[in-house]
Amino acid sequence: MKLVRRSFLCLAAGTAAAHAFPRPALALDYPTRPVRIVVPYPVGIAPDIATRLVAQALSERLKQQFIVDNRPGGAANIGTEIVVHAAPDGYTLLTATMTNVLNMSLYDNLDFNFVRDIAPVAGLVLLPLVLVVNPSVPVKTLKEFIAYAKANPGKINFASVGSGAATDVAGELFNMMAGVHLVNVPYRTSYLPDLLSGQVQASFTPILQTINFIRAGKLRALAVTDATRSKVLPDVPTIAEFLPGYQAIVWDGIGAPAKTPPDIISRLNTEINAVLGDPAMKARFAALGSQPMVMSPAEFGKFTIAEAAKWGKVIKTVGIKAE
Repeated sequence: MKLVRRSFLCLAAGTAAAHAFPRPALALDYPTRPVRIVVPYPVGIAPDIATRLVAQALSERLKQQFIVDNRPGGAANIGTEIVVHAAPDGYTLLTATMTNVLNMSLYDNLDFNFVRDIAPVAGLVLLPLVLVVNPSVPVKTLKEFIAYAKANPGKINFASVGSGAATDVAGELFNMMAGVHLVNVPYRTSYLPDLLSGQVQASFTPILQTINFIRAGKLRALAVTDATRSKVLPDVPTIAEFLPGYQAIVWDGIGAPAKTPPDIISRLNTEINAVLGDPAMKARFAALGSQPMVMSPAEFGKFTIAEAAKWGKVIKTVGIKAE
């Protein structure tokens, strides 16, 4: 990990150093053709929603299309590897997520290393999760849910986007701290249809992608995973109110192939941060229960390293295995 950290910080430092020199015409002209953003998840889930909002704004600002290319599968590894092997010219980007740093502790046989092979470009959003249940589950509060789970060990399923994904480790941390046994059901496509129909009973899911279902009464929100209550769900308690110390926040950001020119990364960072700082965009994300994550490339890089260390410990303690 020390060698990986050193390599990553060198990349981040190189990006930061570029700010001290005049930008060549390459950055000033960029982009001259459409830019592809690979989202390694299905359409309709949180990383896809956040990326599409920002891509549309970037297209309007830069007068070139920013095209979202969904490449789900392999716990985000398939889409990530596409970007790792893409030309490092700024025309293929990655929606990076918490899952990418989790995979560093889950997989020993990947053909790439996320920290070494993906350069940090910018943060997108912080996404607190919410524990939701299908209304058919006979509980109304988190306290009742924990009691119900203890009385029915191994009989309650929770949906995730994959074993070892953020939506899985949040549930495994809950299992560990609450002393219950919820069973993870990983999905390669969207789990929302099965959650809404009751095929699976629960999920630790981004507020962004389920807030409308909660408001419509199609899902019941029991608790949020942040340390503080959500402004869009003010009456819903935090898990930490019942299990002190519990916190699980997922995040989305933008990465690029490692050898992408620093001036291109700097240009992208400036434009993405401008989009995230726009009052209308901030309000739109706030309404979806998320918040913009405005960072420099170096700050985003350090953030991902810290996340890798934190969740690596959870994965090791709980014994989570990739499937």
